[in-house]
Amino acid sequence: MAKNLLIVESPAKAKTIEKYLGEDFTVKSSIGHIRDLPEKGIGIDIEHNFQPEYEISSDKTKVVAELKKLAKKAETVWLATDEDREGEAIAWHLLQALDINENKTKRVVYHEITKPAILAAIQHPRTINKDLVDAQQARRVLDRLVGYELSPVLWRKVKTGLSAGRVQSVAVRLIVEREREITGFLSSSYYKVVGYFTANNSKLKAELEKKLNSEQEAGDLLNKLKGATFTIESQEKKPSRRSPSAPFTTSTLQQEASRKLGYSVLQTMRIAQSLYEKGDITYMRTDSVNLSQLAIDSAKEEVQKLYGGKYAHTRAYKTKSASAQEAHEAIRPTKFGAKEIEGDYQEKRLYDLIWKRTVASQMADAEIEKTIVTINQSGSDDKFIANGEVIVFDGFLKVYAESDDETEENETNEGQLPAMANNQKLEPQEINAVQKFTNPPPRYTEASLVKKLEALGIGRPSTYAPTISTVQKRGYIVKESREGVERNYNVLTLKNNSVSRMTKTEITGAEKSKLFPTDTGIVVNDFLLEHFKDILDFNFTAHVEEEFDTIAEGKRKWTEMIAKFYAPFHKTVEKTSSVETKRASGERILGNDANGKVVSVRLGRFGPMVQLGETDSEEKPRYAKLSPSQHMESITLAEALDLFRLPRILGNFEDKEISVATGRFGPYVKHDGKFYSLPKQDDPFKITLERASEVIAEKRTKEKERLIQAFAHEPEVQILNGRYGPYITMNKNNYKIPKDQDPKKLTLEECLAIIEKEDKSGKPKRRSFRSSGKASKN
Repeated sequence: MAKNLLIVESPAKAKTIEKYLGEDFTVKSSIGHIRDLPEKGIGIDIEHNFQPEYEISSDKTKVVAELKKLAKKAETVWLATDEDREGEAIAWHLLQALDINENKTKRVVYHEITKPAILAAIQHPRTINKDLVDAQQARRVLDRLVGYELSPVLWRKVKTGLSAGRVQSVAVRLIVEREREITGFLSSSYYKVVGYFTANNSKLKAELEKKLNSEQEAGDLLNKLKGATFTIESQEKKPSRRSPSAPFTTSTLQQEASRKLGYSVLQTMRIAQSLYEKGDITYMRTDSVNLSQLAIDSAKEEVQKLYGGKYAHTRAYKTKSASAQEAHEAIRPTKFGAKEIEGDYQEKRLYDLIWKRTVASQMADAEIEKTIVTINQSGSDDKFIANGEVIVFDGFLKVYAESDDETEENETNEGQLPAMANNQKLEPQEINAVQKFTNPPPRYTEASLVKKLEALGIGRPSTYAPTISTVQKRGYIVKESREGVERNYNVLTLKNNSVSRMTKTEITGAEKSKLFPTDTGIVVNDFLLEHFKDILDFNFTAHVEEEFDTIAEGKRKWTEMIAKFYAPFHKTVEKTSSVETKRASGERILGNDANGKVVSVRLGRFGPMVQLGETDSEEKPRYAKLSPSQHMESITLAEALDLFRLPRILGNFEDKEISVATGRFGPYVKHDGKFYSLPKQDDPFKITLERASEVIAEKRTKEKERLIQAFAHEPEVQILNGRYGPYITMNKNNYKIPKDQDPKKLTLEECLAIIEKEDKSGKPKRRSFRSSGKASKN
């Protein structure tokens, strides 16, 4: 047994570090957190100063037992978990759970997994920083209190099965408010006038310096320009410089990976974690843009080698955020000479992004010459402006250019303008006045939401990805692409002294991978905003993050911070849980049907639905589920009434009636007492008898292929093909077939023996949900 036991979080990290340490070290992994608050119950002793009641996770008992055994034998135990608050907390939990003598324990931290960094860390150990641990405990306890007390309120007052989180609820609020800004936006049209000219046999494009408010104005201007003389009034050249962006922080990496590579924030962090654990990049959870002097010197050397001395320009970036956590460096490559790495396609792409961004940050400014040409015309006082831009020296742009979420509304010339002289006449080829429309604010992407959260001071590098992932898992937000709609726009053209008008079409409102609130998300947001304003207040949430920072700095006790929050919060929970507080359903009265019955839409037990008739009337109301493309805040009376066309009788198949309807789990076809779910591409309002018959036939075929064996004397016992291979089912319980037995040759007696053996073992059995379709009904 080696004298030293070094413990890290992940097996991949352990494998990399083990290569750098000699035979005196055994390197093991805790495989993440080993202790946490219990899954059931609050797990916090509120009466005794909010003490957490930690327990070892059920899936970590073997890991803990092994580490405990190794720790007793080792002379020194090195806790080498990540350097941030979460890593510090894991180290502290290891110390507690393994029951290690603190005198033989050393805490080591490093910013990259390279041999020099690991050996340097071993030479400079420290003790566990309890302030960092307490900051993490405060976050964990606060989030548990909010979730545990708020979720039951939502069950009683909105819908069962819902949950709420502190930071997640604020993220949902941002998306809901943006959606309402968009739906409430009133678009107005204007006309943009662009002229195309020739100068010295070269083409020149220029734009009218102002926008016109109406087609009348645009037409009047074009008529004035008939036969007008166009002349160069002035040319202004402005030298400018463009500087590179700072190296990546967690949030800027998530934003750029989303824009340039199309990665989700969770995907980016997963790939970055892998790169870090293999020793390719520095630690990937950081607020800092700082680079070590060694990194700056290495980047400079690489720039000089690849591009020459004139491209090198070292810089020291300073972190703007006062709340930056303990990490001391930006995300960068560990070896600047490694332009490419071993790894899968995704890892290579993300590493390439990090390498380019870091190297570019230590390169010279790009030098740009901007030219602004002002053009007079004799028809009116209005002027045209032509813009040109020439890159005189590319500098850092040779390697990297940052993307942006916002698209430019104004089109500009790219490249050099033709050589021209003041007072020179231009030949007009064509002048277009194109109808444009004002646009609402853009919907959030994952990247732009991270940017917004960071700007508001909400969350930290370790929380951005889990926050965005959680709100989607809870069904409050969806990330999807939606088709746009066709829109007409007018184009007026002056050509050969004649003005013509043409109507063209364009697609507007198309969205790709944007975040949308669901109806459930909107109702929950409105309820929380009404009753728990502090939880959803941006400034309050940002202040909580500052409180965590203060605790991490050792300036405040974490239990005091929790106590100050909990007392008023708990009172609000009790008040909101009372019978006086009305249930929230987001109900909207849409109008009345032809018979005068009230038509409304609301959030029901199984999701958004339309109700025809009133609950307290003698006649029982009818209900219809909204289609996936319909939403409670936008559905019209006509669309709602259309939903009651279901169920539809399609005709007969095999002398039995076929109907189509929609239920709790979506649309389905009913035939001969059986139910068949409709595939997503089939619309229940448009499906034909022929297509419905095909759906039934397809499902029957699948069922036949699924059945391997059935037994006449014991119909409850079957051998079926499942997702993970063949298995036995009996009385809706599933049993695994041993690998050495052929499912096709098993006898009934052998099946019963397998079932009996598993029942005696006490192993939990998976319940079987046969695809009879019965669950599809309302």
